Amino acid sequence: MMIWSGVSEFVAVAETGSFTAAAKRLRLSVAQISRQVTALEARLNVRLLHRTTRKVMLTEAGAVYFRHCSHALEGLDEAERAVSDLQSTPQGKIKLTAPITFGEERIMPLVNDFMVLHPQLEVECHLSNQLVDILADGYDLAIRLGHLPDSSMIARKLSVRRRFVCAAPGYINRFGVPHTLSELEQHHCLVGGAGYWRFVEGGKARSIKVSGPLRCNSAYALVDAALKNLGLIQVPDYYVQEHIQQGRLLTALEPYCEPDEGIWAVYPFNRQLSPKIKSLVAYLSEHMSAI
Repeated sequence: MMIWSGVSEFVAVAETGSFTAAAKRLRLSVAQISRQVTALEARLNVRLLHRTTRKVMLTEAGAVYFRHCSHALEGLDEAERAVSDLQSTPQGKIKLTAPITFGEERIMPLVNDFMVLHPQLEVECHLSNQLVDILADGYDLAIRLGHLPDSSMIARKLSVRRRFVCAAPGYINRFGVPHTLSELEQHHCLVGGAGYWRFVEGGKARSIKVSGPLRCNSAYALVDAALKNLGLIQVPDYYVQEHIQQGRLLTALEPYCEPDEGIWAVYPFNRQLSPKIKSLVAYLSEHMSAI
């Protein structure tokens, strides 16, 4: 199968624009990727890539070759998925990513439950608050929160989340409940990394700069501070739902809360028919809507 030697490596470099990124995607060393692509160019007797210290670009011949090779590799992927589709149960590997805290709190417990049901599955999960490149980094599935930018990806809404402004009863007893956004200036606001809170007033989105005795990029630390009567916080529901239900925190400014934000499963178009991805997304949707 000499004809395929170096093709996957070349396509990965062309798609990611980097030998390093291609090596990461294929889980090979940069040296291996470079050797394979060089050998491929020698076999074809044509230069496929312009290499500089800053970036890698396709030559004219490389662009033609890439177009044909990418279609051929997509055909191979489809063939493998067609064989996999014959299996009645989800199996194989799923590589997914999710935001750190939401992944820890909501996603991974459900993924672990799903793996118990389907022991032939192998999952690789990367929790990160950075917006990863799903295709370039080889992910099958990404969990995204809030507004989604336009893309060629498939997106399925799993559930929703809401941000709450709340404080402990001890703080409320001492300083009162704010009823308007302008009253926030008179309160101790415990601030996250952004330094502002988001609201809707008169049908328009507003970002209000707030300040107080504590600033921290950990929502858990802010919740702890609020429970100790240090001030008001604005955090997503999954941090405070239990505290609100138990009366340890009281909500405020609810008429100004933003509409519920979407929680999305995002995946490449060619994964939409994969049984393991379809089953996992359906499982997440069913169980997250019940939370």
